[in-house]
Amino acid sequence: MAPEPAEAEEAAAPAAASGGEAAEEGDGKKEEDAAADASRQIPTTCEQKGNVCVPPAAFVKRLCSGFYPDVALSLFAKGSPFTRGYLTRDTEAWNASGGSSSNDKLLFDEEVLILYHRAPDTGGMVVSGAGGGYDVLRWDGTCASLMTEEVRQHVPPKPKFAPIPWKSLDEKTREAFQADEKVGKIVAERRKECKGATMGAVSAKCEKVDKQMGAALIEYVRGGGALPAPGPLK
Repeated sequence: MAPEPAEAEEAAAPAAASGGEAAEEGDGKKEEDAAADASRQIPTTCEQKGNVCVPPAAFVKRLCSGFYPDVALSLFAKGSPFTRGYLTRDTEAWNASGGSSSNDKLLFDEEVLILYHRAPDTGGMVVSGAGGGYDVLRWDGTCASLMTEEVRQHVPPKPKFAPIPWKSLDEKTREAFQADEKVGKIVAERRKECKGATMGAVSAKCEKVDKQMGAALIEYVRGGGALPAPGPLK
C-alpha cells in the first residue's frame, strides 16, 4: 500500500536535511582548506595596523611556528612594504609563538621586521603606559617577541643585522648569491679560510671573512639583488 502524500514528505524530510548538512560541512571544509592555503603564501602586500603595516596574521602565525630563512630574505628585500623596526637595547631572544628562536641576543640598533602587534593584557582595565608588544622577524629567519619600548621605527645611522644562516639557505638561494661577482668572491674566500667551519676553534682570518660575507649578503638583499622566490610555508 502506497504511503499518503504527507507521509512521503515526512519520510523525505530527514534525507533532505542530511544532504543539506553534508553540503554545509563540505563548504566549511573548503573554506578551511582555502584559509590554510592562503596562510602558506608569501605576501607581497601588507595590512595597516595603527602605525605599522604588517603581513596577514594567519601567515605570521605559521611563519613564527617554523624556521624560514629564505622567506625572511624575501620579506626584507628592497621595496617590500612591511614596517621595519630597530632595537632600543640589547635583549634576549624569545618567541611567544613557540617556534624557533635564536641563541644570539637581539642587539641595540638591530633591524627587524614588525609582524604583529600584541595588545596589552590588562584584564579590561585602562592601564597608563601599557603598550603591549610586537612579534618581529630577524634577518636570520627566526621570530622574536619584544615589548613596545624595546623597538622603535627611527632608522639608526648604522643598523645591525642578525647573521644570515648560510648553510640553512636553499641551494638555489646560495647559487644566486654566488652568481654575483662581489658576493661570490667573498663566499669563495670564506670557504677557503674557514674550511666549512663557522664555530669553535677558527682562525682570526676566518672570523673576519665570515663577518664580511654576512655584510655582503645583507647589502645584496637590501640593494635589490635577485633571489629565487621561496615556496609556500609548510
